[in-house]
Amino acid sequence: MKLRIPLLIASILQVIVASSQIEKQIDTSINHTTPIIPTEKVELLKNIDVIANMQYGFNNDFQDGKYVGSAFSMNQFRLEIKGKVYKDKVYFRFRDRYTKSTQPQSVDNISASTDLAYIGVNLSPKVSMQFGKMCADWGGYEFDANPIDIYAYNDIVEYADNFLSGVQLGWQLTKNHSLTFQILNSRTKTFDELYDSIPGVKQSKFPAAWVANWRGNFANGMFQTLWSASVFTEAVDKEMHYIALGNQLLLKKWTIQYDFKWSKEGLDRKTIVTGIVPDSYDPYAAMDVAYIEHWLRFTYQFAPKWTVSGIGMVSDAYWYGNPDPHKDSHLRTAWGFIPSVEFYPFKNFNLKFFGTYIGRTYKYTDYSKKEFGSADTHTGRISIGFISPLVVL
Repeated sequence: MKLRIPLLIASILQVIVASSQIEKQIDTSINHTTPIIPTEKVELLKNIDVIANMQYGFNNDFQDGKYVGSAFSMNQFRLEIKGKVYKDKVYFRFRDRYTKSTQPQSVDNISASTDLAYIGVNLSPKVSMQFGKMCADWGGYEFDANPIDIYAYNDIVEYADNFLSGVQLGWQLTKNHSLTFQILNSRTKTFDELYDSIPGVKQSKFPAAWVANWRGNFANGMFQTLWSASVFTEAVDKEMHYIALGNQLLLKKWTIQYDFKWSKEGLDRKTIVTGIVPDSYDPYAAMDVAYIEHWLRFTYQFAPKWTVSGIGMVSDAYWYGNPDPHKDSHLRTAWGFIPSVEFYPFKNFNLKFFGTYIGRTYKYTDYSKKEFGSADTHTGRISIGFISPLVVL
């Protein structure tokens, strides 16, 4: 028994020594004096923002007055990283949408979910250039708003290719007026992917978009403009002409915004008219179509942490290329009404809780009903949730 005790103590000591050696080896494999982010890189992080743009809600859907169902949903989630990488000369912006397909597109070779991926260079205090995938700099306050602040888009913005690859030149004319000019790919997919083959229509070798935008500021910011004109080449002798005129009025606690949009398309890029016309009538993309829209939004802050807003919108669809000699070019009118109330619980922190109703009514002309079998319909959604561009870095 006396012999076993010293042997047991010796064994325990041996285990302790071995364990301490292993622990020492593990510790020495980590250099605690070297930070994860090197000191010379810390300064760079001061010029970079990481933003989680979120709109999350409990959605309750209705179709023609009947309850369809409910679900919690991440309506919008777009992760954004932006900042300066070389003094005030070179900057970048990247934003990816986690609520859209990540399939790389055949024309620009970048994911469909990527909204923005560009670098910018300030050539002078008033002139800048951007290269990469960016917003088509269309006018109008509906499109200019952060997408998480929009509960539903009117038809033109909803069905457009809004993020395209190309180059932009920006020019700050004066303190109150600026211009931008863009040359972009007119689409992210090939002609055949979008339209299939259309008899008599020849593909363009360079399907380009030419966009000009003017931002104006009057009466110390009380009245502002956001206007643009664009030409998109879809195919040889088939272009899309787009005009958007955005206007904003700021009156103390009131914000009033009005957009007028007009899109005339040699080929139906929005596909709304094409969707109305059955394949038995015309199996190809409709030609010579037009869309005319009005969008009105008001916001009123009735208390320090509370605002109410209302959006009214209307979109008309026309098919001028219909071969029917007895045609009515006007096929459909879509109405929208979106009242909402928003609560900001924290001062100086951009987080809001919302409650909104999104009502859409689609009314078809008598011609469309008779020739194409169209039927009026109404959709509704009651949504309660939160919105925030959370700055996490």
